[in-house]
Amino acid sequence: MRLRKKMIDHLAKTVADRLLTQGLVTVEGSREKVVAEINRLVTNDLLVEDQLNEEVKAMLRVHTAEIERGNIDYARMFTMVKRKLVQERGLIL
Repeated sequence: MRLRKKMIDHLAKTVADRLLTQGLVTVEGSREKVVAEINRLVTNDLLVEDQLNEEVKAMLRVHTAEIERGNIDYARMFTMVKRKLVQERGLIL
């Protein structure tokens, strides 16, 4: 995951505080429940990208010999495959 748990916790608290203090949301429950839900949503969203990255790596691993023989830049190929999968699946990263 690109963000550490501590950073996600801080982000969730900041977002929750701003939403609540500016009156943009009203909740039935405590601030802690709002923070926990934002934390869960951010974490799940980041996990989607982590899983996608692992899938792209697995796809490219199958073609490692061809990539090396063709003198193809792995990072560039990774980005191209990832972008294609994102577009096909309608993901927002």
